[in-house]
Amino acid sequence: MSWKTDYRSFYYQGAPEPADLCLKPSETVLLTIDIQNIYMQRSADPKEQLRWAPFHVRMNGIVIPTVKRLQSKFREKGMDVLHARIACLLEDGRDRSLSQKKPGWNYLLLPKDAVSSQIVPELMPLPNEMEFTKTTDSALTGTNLRLILQNLGIKNVVMTGIFTDQCVSSTVRSLADESFNVIVVEDGCAAGTDELHQRELEIINMIYCHVVSSDELFEMMFD
Repeated sequence: MSWKTDYRSFYYQGAPEPADLCLKPSETVLLTIDIQNIYMQRSADPKEQLRWAPFHVRMNGIVIPTVKRLQSKFREKGMDVLHARIACLLEDGRDRSLSQKKPGWNYLLLPKDAVSSQIVPELMPLPNEMEFTKTTDSALTGTNLRLILQNLGIKNVVMTGIFTDQCVSSTVRSLADESFNVIVVEDGCAAGTDELHQRELEIINMIYCHVVSSDELFEMMFD
């Protein structure tokens, strides 16, 4: 198993293997999307608890520990650790994008100062780390992140977070369209189901990003 051959969609079956990635520390940041308290809360409905149980198992057992490990290593190396979260600036949420106002699961009313909208305690930003509050799915579209990355001289964005098939994917595509080199850490992301997670990785891999494991990333950058 290797990032060079895994997660191939229909379009890339049989395509040549990509070249080795060159991720200079001075040109690379870690960006984590939307790992917030709201998503780690358990539903009061037993049926919903059961339906979401695999997601919570993955988040607590794989994703949060992986992201924490990555953040620690980036900090140790003096590299920037960036954070993005969904939150509205007005209490009534009038400033939200349309995708966050539609009825159903995606309806989000998360005032910026509410406990539910904060990043989970295990992954909270440290002093002097940048946190971007977005009212859209894409962290690039909804904030001044593009300007900040340009000011920092960044070419490579290592991505983690949730949900793989929604805000992570939307941010990946936006970054790729702006010609940033995007690396998605497979075990640092999750969707509502493993099937959605795997499928979205296949869709975005090789055209919008490169999908790697955290162990592969550590080998590329730090070993």
